[in-house]
Parts: sequence; C-alpha cells; structure tokens
Amino acid sequence: MKSQKVPKSKLSENEFAPNFARDWVEFVNPDNSEEIFKCDLTWLTSYWQCIYGNGCCGIDADKPDAGCCSDGAYYTGKEDEVRILNSAKKLTKSEWQFYDQARDKSKKNLNISEIGLDRDRKTRKVNGSCIFLNRVDYQAPGYTGKFGCALHHLAKKQGVHPIETKPDICWQLPLRRSWESRDTGDKEITVVVIGEYERSAWGEGGADLDWYCTSNSEAHIGKSPVYQSSKTELIKLMGDAGYLELEKLCDSRMAAIAATRKAQKRRELPLFVIHPATRAVQEQR
Repeated sequence: MKSQKVPKSKLSENEFAPNFARDWVEFVNPDNSEEIFKCDLTWLTSYWQCIYGNGCCGIDADKPDAGCCSDGAYYTGKEDEVRILNSAKKLTKSEWQFYDQARDKSKKNLNISEIGLDRDRKTRKVNGSCIFLNRVDYQAPGYTGKFGCALHHLAKKQGVHPIETKPDICWQLPLRRSWESRDTGDKEITVVVIGEYERSAWGEGGADLDWYCTSNSEAHIGKSPVYQSSKTELIKLMGDAGYLELEKLCDSRMAAIAATRKAQKRRELPLFVIHPATRAVQEQR
C-alpha cells in the first residue's frame, strides 16, 4: 500500500505522529540463512494493548463501537478466505447477529465475502460494518451472543487462539509484517520487517481515520510489552526459532532500560528510543 503523511490536525488528542525515530534490530532467520528479520524494538517493547470495549473510539467517529471493523477484513489469499468460511460454519444463530444475513436464499450456502474498492476479496459489510461484528445492545429471541467479533468469541468458545478463527489481517493487527529486498554483492536477500501497523500502513485512507490506537497513549496501558503479549502472533509470523531470537534481544533491551533507569534515577533514556505513547503514560505515573 502507498504510504501517506498524516496531517497533525487529524491526530486525536493523545496520538503521536508516527514518523518518529525508532530502534531497529536485524538478525538472520535461524530457519533460512538467506533471509533477515528486521524488527522494530521501539514498538515491540512498547506497552500497547487492545482497548476495544474499554476506551476504543473506533476508526470512524460515527461508529465508535465498531473498533477497526468498519470496512470488513481483506483476505490475504484464498487459504485465508476458506479458513474464515469454515469458521463461519461453526457459528450458531444464538451467537452470531448476522447468521441469517450470511445465508443465501436456500439457507444452505454462506455468503460472507465481497469485492472491495481495490478489487480484492474481503468480508462483507452489513449495516455499515463487518458481517462478523455483533453490534452493541443487539437483542433477539434466542440470541445470547456478545458484542464484538463473533469469530473472536468463537475462538474463546473452542479454547483456541483467535489466529485459528479470524482473518489474517485481524489477528495480525497491530503487528505488521512486510518484505524488503537487499542486494548483497551478487545476491539478493529477503528482509522480513516486523513492526507497528501505523496509520500509513492502511494506505491512502489511513490519514482519514478519526481515531487510531497504535501511537495513542490511551492504548499504551498494557501490563506486559508487545513482544510478550503478542507472542503467539509473532511465532505465527516468524516461526519458533525466529521468535526465540527476538525474545532474547527484547529481554536484553528491557533489562538494559531498567538498569539505566535505576542508575540515572530519572526517566530520560538517551540510549534507547522509547515509544512516545508508552513514555507519555510512564511519565504520568
């Protein structure tokens, strides 16, 4: 997607512009010597957490309870779409608000997908948001579902992680995996970038989002840093060996930050670039 500079006037009160300096680390993928991981330590050691249902304002001001589900989820490919279709088949009418709307006239086949503006396939929008989004305060005879993503609730019901039931883009957010290429003499190697899914990663529409969480101090209130709270997602994106290497580097960084703070007895950490949204919360404590 094409990046776009975010006008400061569009940023919410507690949101920081995303183009700040960051600490990055690179290491060879233990499972592939011709691939390098490039990881954003500033993001991965920040204390962001999802606050949906607990302060999230939603990316569209007129749909605050939709979170980031206003437009539906774009599939990463056929496999992703098939997996979501299979997940949808497991949802019951009692737990999915749009159970009936997802069925064709025969009531046998599911119709959960559509073509988006960029001609790629995505989950359908119903009444202005994703078909899997149970709306706040919805009531109907026999309905016992909770507001929020029906696929997320399905994962909890089955005792599995949401990476098993939700579209790839949904469980990855706000992590972002992208790819770069690098010439090294007569070779070209792949650089797998693991970082923050900033506004700009949404493409041209990112600058128009009414509220966004990743660089917003309102969402940097987690009890553990992102590399720990999103361990399952990172393993899925990097593999076990790749994550273990990342974990060591993040652990060392966290220990060094703690030692520096203790030695200096103040918040300023010139040796480390702390995510400004996390720093803003820490300075208030």
